[in-house]
Amino acid sequence: LINRLMQTEDNTGHKQKTSKIVKDAFEIVNERTEENPVQVLIRAVENAGPREETVRLKYGGISVPQAVDVAPQRRVDEALKFIAQGTLSGSYKTTTTAAEALAQQLIGAADYDVQTYAISQKEEKERVAEAAR
Repeated sequence: LINRLMQTEDNTGHKQKTSKIVKDAFEIVNERTEENPVQVLIRAVENAGPREETVRLKYGGISVPQAVDVAPQRRVDEALKFIAQGTLSGSYKTTTTAAEALAQQLIGAADYDVQTYAISQKEEKERVAEAAR
């Protein structure tokens, strides 16, 4: 999660800064939910990982989308990417700190709230894959 958050423009190479953001977010999650924040993170990753996505296959010169199952490691990577992107969009040009935005994303994804960025992206990917079946 820390490395995923570091892949943005402002945080590139700032591992200590990003570690502090994650630590503060875990404290906020613990205060709001009274649960172990690592368990909340695990549930969020489970809920935010897409089960299906599409690939492009070439048939006679035309590209045809085809639905495929997602590998377990890719599910985890996609979920962390969605959570990191949601954190960035939630804290960019707002008064919300990055730690608060990350805590909101984690709690929302753990509760399967479709208002959160991670869950909405997952639903979108699965909807496109279902249409390509």
